[in-house]
Amino acid sequence: MLASTNIKYQSKKMSLVESFVNVLIGYIVAVIANLAVLPLFGYNVTFIDGSLIGLAFTIISLIRTYIIRRIFNYR
Repeated sequence: MLASTNIKYQSKKMSLVESFVNVLIGYIVAVIANLAVLPLFGYNVTFIDGSLIGLAFTIISLIRTYIIRRIFNYR
């Protein structure tokens, strides 16, 4: 006989919160990386450019992370 397990699933709201915090930290790292790395490849980026590039990829990342989290928590 299989033992009973108490698996606690993450709510959709908490999945979104976790994804947001994860991606926010990623955004900050991405902006810093854009400003540090892109000039090494000959791209002259301003803080605004680096921030907007980071924002575009952050939005994509937030959506991707949320969808993957929901797939793994699907019952």
